[in-house]
Amino acid sequence: MRKFMVHCIAMMLVSIALCEAQESDSVRRMVKYTPDYQFREGIYLNFEQVRNNNPLPKSRILTSVDYSDRDFFQKLLAEETIQYFDDFGMRKEVETEDIWGYSKNGVLYIGLGGGFHRITVIGSICHFLASIISYEGQYYDPYYNRYAFYDYYYYNRRPDNYTKTEVRQFLLDFETGEVVDYDVTNLEVILMKDPELHDEYTALRHRKKKQQKFLFIRRFNERNPVYLPAVD
Repeated sequence: MRKFMVHCIAMMLVSIALCEAQESDSVRRMVKYTPDYQFREGIYLNFEQVRNNNPLPKSRILTSVDYSDRDFFQKLLAEETIQYFDDFGMRKEVETEDIWGYSKNGVLYIGLGGGFHRITVIGSICHFLASIISYEGQYYDPYYNRYAFYDYYYYNRRPDNYTKTEVRQFLLDFETGEVVDYDVTNLEVILMKDPELHDEYTALRHRKKKQQKFLFIRRFNERNPVYLPAVD
């Protein structure tokens, strides 16, 4: 009888803890993104984890790399696969090329074109540079939809030889996770979420549109700020 009572009390305590955790998640405080915001250090398996600032921490990653190594992420991501423990303590494995990116020292890096690149402008519209390889015979399309619930596509077969490596500019839509080329057409599509700003931009001559891309990205981000979970 005593063991039964102890078991019941333990189950009640677990239930209370789960309810409190769920309640805490539901009232999670959101803050407007500023350059001082710190993304939690770890591996982001998908874009949903980025929006929730909830990466896979080092402590749950299985690796021979020293956790205190200043180049921990670079060495870890040089491997073809990453093994880790999920939220339920189950051992999992993921292809390195399939993860969204990582954060180090509060800075966000996105995986693209076989490498990881720092996102220099963060907001509703993000901007970053990436080194992309052009292959002989075909062009390797480096970007795809990285949002957690979307499929992505890329060429699986690559020629052994390549022609050149070029630095290109990209935009990341922080609402959908979609990555696109940094050009007038793609910017116009994203600006449609702010009709007033979109109309102002589309009214410009093409030359002005090219010259003022960054200006309108900044204005869009100011008018449409990103909100992220507060970091304790």
